[in-house]
Amino acid sequence: MTYRAPIQDIRFILRELADLDGVLALPGFEEVSGDLVDAVLEENARFVEQAIAPLNRSGDTSGATCSDGKVTTSSGFKQAFIEFGQGGWQGMQHEQEWGGQGLPKLVSAPTSENINSANLAFSLCPLLTDGVIEALTAVGSHEQQSRFIPPMLEGRWTGTMNLTESQAGSDLAQVATRAVKQDDGTYRLAGQKIFITYGDHDMAENIVHLVLARTPNAPKGVKGISLFIVPKILVNDDGSLGARNDVWCASLEHKLGIHGSPTAVLLYGSGKGDVGEGAVGYLVGEENRGLEYMFIMMNAARYAVGIQGVALSERALQHATAYAHERKQGQALEGSAGPVAIVNHPDVQRMLFTMRALTEGARSLAYVGAAAYDKSRHHPDEAERAKNKSLYEYLVPVVKGFSTELSLEVASLGVQVHGGMGFIEETGAAQYYRDARILPIYEGTTAIQANDFVGRKVLRDGGAVVQALTQEMRATVKQLEQAAGASKDHAQALALIARRLAAGIQAYEDASAFVLGNATNNLRAVFLGSVPYLMLAGVVHAGWQMARAALVCVQHADAGTATDFHKQKLATSTFYAAQILPRAEAFSVTVLEGGVANDYAAAIQGV
Repeated sequence: MTYRAPIQDIRFILRELADLDGVLALPGFEEVSGDLVDAVLEENARFVEQAIAPLNRSGDTSGATCSDGKVTTSSGFKQAFIEFGQGGWQGMQHEQEWGGQGLPKLVSAPTSENINSANLAFSLCPLLTDGVIEALTAVGSHEQQSRFIPPMLEGRWTGTMNLTESQAGSDLAQVATRAVKQDDGTYRLAGQKIFITYGDHDMAENIVHLVLARTPNAPKGVKGISLFIVPKILVNDDGSLGARNDVWCASLEHKLGIHGSPTAVLLYGSGKGDVGEGAVGYLVGEENRGLEYMFIMMNAARYAVGIQGVALSERALQHATAYAHERKQGQALEGSAGPVAIVNHPDVQRMLFTMRALTEGARSLAYVGAAAYDKSRHHPDEAERAKNKSLYEYLVPVVKGFSTELSLEVASLGVQVHGGMGFIEETGAAQYYRDARILPIYEGTTAIQANDFVGRKVLRDGGAVVQALTQEMRATVKQLEQAAGASKDHAQALALIARRLAAGIQAYEDASAFVLGNATNNLRAVFLGSVPYLMLAGVVHAGWQMARAALVCVQHADAGTATDFHKQKLATSTFYAAQILPRAEAFSVTVLEGGVANDYAAAIQGV
């Protein structure tokens, strides 16, 4: 099945929902025009469709391999990554000072989505490199920035983050890798890290590892963790590559999916390198502030993984839609002369519409988040920067958690559309389901996102962002009601969307009130419902964006300028309101009944 970047929907969301014009008017983006954005999107689509997408299947069937500590990636990956670097795609949103292009996140988000849709396993390498660049830009020394960032922006080097260890999992307080300071100011690291995506590979000259480790006298727990740069190959003062460092790939994990992406177990301090025993590392910032610094990279990665959820959903949607139009089976409900394409059957239509509605809703929400990020960094008004900073931070766990959870649903529906053939690997539908399963896990499980959402985003500001969003969403309901009264052809659809969005907002308000009201006296009950509350927020906020899209489409219809795209978007928005937004009320009930449920939840310990 041929992948095509969804350029039309991307452009619609950028311009009609995410305020592209407003972002391009911000200081710092003076040289970025709408025409340039269109050109970037078109070239990105050409590149990923022709160079990256064809490697998706082969990367799954013939994944990366490890021999004698050296990893070889799937056939074609190395050349594709060279083209990726030469095309400047790694530097899209990064500072021009070090060789980046300085484009808005609102522009880099869709290009990232497209490369992830084309080949999720391939895209993980630049995703993590982005995070390393962002972390070093924020907290690295000038010398570290000048030495390590430009080669990564050029695509000659890549980056990883080394957090967890076998005994630690998500509990980084248990990190045990040791870092001992040397007389020359460097550190020597020893320990083992697991689950390191692209921890070793043959696609670039060097790999810049960001590693969490403890110095000998560090405090216990997360307050004693420091962050170090540990390059695979040491870098000389003139920027040339020097000795092989003492960090090696011990093995690759055997995974359910993303087979083209090498997930490594890395050994530090085995004595196999050219530098003696212990991997040479360079402290980033101050000792014992490593987790704080690493969160810069983790937050960047969490948003990016949310984009991956959208991307994989888009790929599964395209695959299932093509199959549904090709596969003939069964009579039409109204009767037919022979078998019809299964896209004619009502339940197949329901599944395809569900896939499309979830994908487009999540995409809209993610892009609106990207715009908030740009405004938080570039808006000339301090109050507006602060407002958008709070909004973006609020949305990151929602984008990550909601988008990745729904990618499982979308990919599963894609298998279902194929029927028995979906369970057969040759059709390709199963790969998306297998690949999607990691997305709600890595860079923080959905529960971790939900706990962050409740504790750091909703409770910390007393629900201020929640209240502001509620007011904006209710204003949209009023617009829908007014438009329904004025529209001759679409009054019923607009009234439905208004009614269902209003109910979703009320469910969101009720659940938020429970969270805020029980945080001090029944905290366990609140966190028992943290994931449903996160999903509730995702369903409602994405539904809000789909409602806004419907208003735009009806405006075109009433003006006689509606295209087939506008008609399809209006249909999808109406379906979202009718079939997806009602989930908000069910999620709200699970939150509101948390107090009673919590009384019995501990019983699971005895099962």
